Amino acid sequence: MRWALCDNLPMLPAKFRERVLRDLGEEQGRALCEALKGEPPVSLRLNPACAGDAEELLRELGATKRVPWHEDGWYLSERPQFTFDPAFHAGAYYVQEASSQFVGLLAGDAAGCRILDLCAAPGGKTTLYATLAGPAGLVVANEIDRRRAAVLADNVRKWGTGNIAVTTCDPRALGDFEGWFDIVAADAPCSGEGMFRKDPGACEEWSENNVKQCAIRQDAILREAWRALKPGGRLIYSTCTFNREEDEGTLERMLAWAGDEVAEAPETKTDERWGVECGRVGAFRTYRFYPHKTCGEGFFAAVAQKSPAAESRMRTPKNRRTLFTPADKATTRELSRWVREADEMRFAMVAETLYGWPQEQAEAVRQLSEVLPVIYSGAALGQLFKGRLKPDPALAFYRNLNREALPQAELEREEALEYLRRGEVRAAGLAEGMNLICHEGRALGFAKRIGGRVNNLYPSSLRILKRKP
Repeated sequence: MRWALCDNLPMLPAKFRERVLRDLGEEQGRALCEALKGEPPVSLRLNPACAGDAEELLRELGATKRVPWHEDGWYLSERPQFTFDPAFHAGAYYVQEASSQFVGLLAGDAAGCRILDLCAAPGGKTTLYATLAGPAGLVVANEIDRRRAAVLADNVRKWGTGNIAVTTCDPRALGDFEGWFDIVAADAPCSGEGMFRKDPGACEEWSENNVKQCAIRQDAILREAWRALKPGGRLIYSTCTFNREEDEGTLERMLAWAGDEVAEAPETKTDERWGVECGRVGAFRTYRFYPHKTCGEGFFAAVAQKSPAAESRMRTPKNRRTLFTPADKATTRELSRWVREADEMRFAMVAETLYGWPQEQAEAVRQLSEVLPVIYSGAALGQLFKGRLKPDPALAFYRNLNREALPQAELEREEALEYLRRGEVRAAGLAEGMNLICHEGRALGFAKRIGGRVNNLYPSSLRILKRKP
């Protein structure tokens, strides 16, 4: 055996090296090992609703070329300090690994669809699906870990599409919404082999036993994903790992119990220049991303449909509580000043905060919220005081914010960064009362001027803690 050729790569677990060289062959296995000790590419995905002057932004960030499988994806020449870019805090883009953006192709025409992102944190794929679904669609983004779910909710607020509900529960609770979703995506927890060069911790945590444990969890997640998917709906399965047990093996185990209910999805066209390895596992179309062949991290994705003939009916669990208090006429009039297309929205109060949702999916969000722990949904608008709205910080990012509802204060870059640190904001340039704080036209949040003093209303939990070196 000549596996010792990779012994000069101590960062990689020995058992992993052995398996890669055995499964891929010496030449390809070594090429993969070499790639995993190199520098990972840096990529992002623009937010079409908030990019502003996209050309100027991309020039400032050092964008070099598009991600070929996603029109809003871009590679950067190097990794900038995103923390000190106001556009990042404004939600103008999401720093998302290029390979994972491929799921946008697998979702197909998702406009108006109800999408379940079953393992959603920190939110890269969630925000991608939200853009695809559009205002008539709904993305339910679930994360079982409450700490990670809080990060997910923050990223959802910044994305500003208003068509996402963030839940934090066991996948079984979402499986109980049987036949509810047009698309179910399961980016399953995995052993993370594809992240070895990007995350050294993934190397340290890797073990053969962890691979087996991940495969067991993936099997359970797919059972719930399948229950939640309606007949004719599309299932997207993905991992950021290379091994067969968590990838093709998971699909084979699913096919063993799902049988003829699994049908082919429409073909997703790829270009051989991308370097993606296309395959099949039964009715599943599969796509493998190897770092020595594609410009991205290790990634595996598969897609299939639930047969239209599958026995399933839409079922919703029984409501456990009543949370929504519909807004009265006076409240609706006040809220309508703050949002565009108000006639196409529904407003209600939840736990003393007023929210808005697109009409097409408002009832679905209510049904979810009265059964599951929903920690954020729609667009948080704020609270009423003496009939006037005190805006929630999330409203600044909402794509349908009516900017004519209040004055706008444009800050220079260093002033904007100081605002994002919750530092002092100069009264000069701000109107008396509430102001929308912007940098290069992109909203960052709110501030209130009272005479010569300014209250910085940026959330403490999101403030920048670091200083430039």
